[in-house]
Amino acid sequence: MSSLRRKPLRTGFVALAASAALLLTGALAGCGSTNGTSSSESSKTKAASSASLSEPKRASVHDPSIVKSGNEYYVFGSHRAYAKSSDMVNWTPFTNNLSTDYEKIFADIWKDWPKQSSNPDVKGNMWAPDVIYNKALKKWTMYLSLNGAECRSVIVMLTADKVDGDWTYVGPVVYSGFNRGNFSSTDVGEVLGEDADLSRYQSTTDTGINAIDPTVKYDENGDLWMTFGSWFGGIWMLKLDANTGLRDYATTYPTEPNASDSYYGHKIAGGFGNSGEGSYLIRDKDYWYLFLSYGHLEQKGGYQIRMFRSKSITGPYLDEAGHPAVSTSSSANNWTDTTGVKLLSSYQWSGNKKNDIEVSQGHNSALVDTDGSIYLVYHTRFSDKGEEHQIRVRQLMPTADDWLVAAPYEYRGAKANPKGYKAAQEAGSYELLTHEQDKYFKGPRKATQKDSIDYRGVNKPQKIELKADGSITGDVHGSWKASEGSNQVAIELTDGDHPGSYQGVFAKLPRESDGKQVMTFSAIGSNLCIWGSQY
Repeated sequence: MSSLRRKPLRTGFVALAASAALLLTGALAGCGSTNGTSSSESSKTKAASSASLSEPKRASVHDPSIVKSGNEYYVFGSHRAYAKSSDMVNWTPFTNNLSTDYEKIFADIWKDWPKQSSNPDVKGNMWAPDVIYNKALKKWTMYLSLNGAECRSVIVMLTADKVDGDWTYVGPVVYSGFNRGNFSSTDVGEVLGEDADLSRYQSTTDTGINAIDPTVKYDENGDLWMTFGSWFGGIWMLKLDANTGLRDYATTYPTEPNASDSYYGHKIAGGFGNSGEGSYLIRDKDYWYLFLSYGHLEQKGGYQIRMFRSKSITGPYLDEAGHPAVSTSSSANNWTDTTGVKLLSSYQWSGNKKNDIEVSQGHNSALVDTDGSIYLVYHTRFSDKGEEHQIRVRQLMPTADDWLVAAPYEYRGAKANPKGYKAAQEAGSYELLTHEQDKYFKGPRKATQKDSIDYRGVNKPQKIELKADGSITGDVHGSWKASEGSNQVAIELTDGDHPGSYQGVFAKLPRESDGKQVMTFSAIGSNLCIWGSQY
């Protein structure tokens, strides 16, 4: 197994040291309307613009999973890193009994399964918790993976009366890394029978998975489902017992290659050693959206968020080009694979400093807020800053054909106006960024220029003009048309590297470099996302 097909930094001293340092400090510093908005919206926008001039209060949470309770937002991450916020802009770390008593809380299950001579300590092996309120239990439930060597991992469940804890251990949900010699320490015999053939669970093409990165969601019928898995054998989905939060042993699954498995349930993505981890699901309107992280999580590893969707929670999940999320063969290069909508990549607007370039964005969660707004929450690293990482939040906006695009700038309190803007505001000079799927670097530079930015996927802008007559000129040519009474825009590019049709949205947002509010657009076409920002 390639070292790229693991998560080395989750147990790496660099990541743990950076996370601990940030948690100790509590934050990281510098790590009647003419546009169709109401007067109250205009006031909020001005306030957000003013607030955006000061650096937000940052937090370092790896693999952040977001949940809302009352008016507060909480993120839970690997290595017992947690933070909360009232605005998703400023974050404050917090602790609970898992922060200090984890060895006692997980003593039995750690000894019974993941603990081995090569990984004797549970510290650093508590990965990617996901928290959801269980309606039947009337408790908050946490699902997290206890990771062991050779994929001998287990996803467990805990409960709490309050979202921020304290937490009580309940029991295991699903195992991986088992074989004929050790499966008696798991529930495999209960599910498959004591005489089951377990050889297929060592296959790296189908079911040889690592039981990590859980996400738990209710479907439209009130049934409870959990996704999990990573690289190797792909991403799977089990039905849980909504009354207990644990596995629903009454639900059975056929064993069909690349489709389902009697122990792991429905296969929804990946397999054959292909990239893809950190699965996350949200539902909006008629679709379930599946997010995966491709690539390698280190600073220069090309970590990136890709998206698929389905009308059923169990799939099949397809990208915009109709490619299935489930793999049926090995891919030559997981970073340049064009499967999945690449929502964002490492990029550099002309006003951004080199060491502010986001790189290796990934392991996201997402939230449909009470007002219907959708947000993408992820961790990112930065150029020239080693493995330091922080939370970032962006608004996700639906296009005319119900795909989601990410805002070109991080969320600082200002949101897109779904009623749209005046044509005079939308027309103008823009920088155009294309989130390349099949190239490590994209952007103009001289052949003799030395550029130290060798991070996979860093994109630099081209210059275009959205003319009032609907034409597009500059480095790329085409046409654009805004929808009356909404912020939707249709873009047709006739030349450049990626000609074609794109559906997108306009949004007036504060720039990260100086806080100035500018018109932006985000659009998607043939699995490619493009961003525009006025200059």
